[in-house]
Amino acid sequence: MTTQLPAAFKDQYLIGDCRDALAQVPPNTFDLIVTSPPYADSRKNTYGGIHPDEYVEWFLPRAEQFFRVLKPDGTFILNIKEKAVNGERHTYVLDLIKALREQGWLWTEEFIWHKKNTFPGKWPNRFRDSWERCLQFNKRRKFKMYQDAVKVPVGDWAESRLRNLSETDKRRDNSSVGSGFGKNVSNWVGREMVYPTNVLHLATECGNKSHSAAFPVELPSWFIRLFTKEGDVVLDPFGGSGTTGVACAELDRRFLLIDLLEEYREVALERLSEVSLQGRLELAGTGDD
Repeated sequence: MTTQLPAAFKDQYLIGDCRDALAQVPPNTFDLIVTSPPYADSRKNTYGGIHPDEYVEWFLPRAEQFFRVLKPDGTFILNIKEKAVNGERHTYVLDLIKALREQGWLWTEEFIWHKKNTFPGKWPNRFRDSWERCLQFNKRRKFKMYQDAVKVPVGDWAESRLRNLSETDKRRDNSSVGSGFGKNVSNWVGREMVYPTNVLHLATECGNKSHSAAFPVELPSWFIRLFTKEGDVVLDPFGGSGTTGVACAELDRRFLLIDLLEEYREVALERLSEVSLQGRLELAGTGDD
């Protein structure tokens, strides 16, 4: 299937395989790629499922296009989670990380999405997952990052911890284990906002019932604020029900969404209309089979 991509695309939802659609996009186009692809053997009713043993082989040709269309100082965020196969965790996520590094990506950071509202469950040899990986990849070590945009309140710990500082707290105190790390606790006196950790405490998506595995708007929003500024262009190559597009609309970023299923684009358009974006969105054709 050939997807027709206008030369000057803006706020579009394309139908097709992202590998084919992105082949028509100029290099170094996107400031950020943030996406949650079908996990191995998941979403069989909608995407057919990909066997864990074949996942890396399936993903790499698409990642090659991601690398080409991402700006040199851009970032790629991959939300993914391994599954258990025959009673043990499959290694396809770890295998994919290694393969992406061989492809030229730098595995810069790993964020953990803690799902605050995960409901209970258990299996004979494990408990329910309440977290997922958000892997950060870059093309080079120097990339755009706006850390002040994701600051959080200092927290209740400061009220008691900073009240009575010791002499050690007032200077850089190097780690006793010889790691080279140190801290000056007094640096946080009087601060109301501080930098977060790499664990994101967000509820799962509860309101969007039209997609088999939607993530919450807050998840792409956090990364969009961290790695882009207003007017930048964001790609979600597995666009689903348009969550990344909604986040971009709310934060005044441009976007391109791609997915195989027309039904999800219809859901996305309805959601985007709720954030007053209907007039801004250009509908791309499905192309020729």
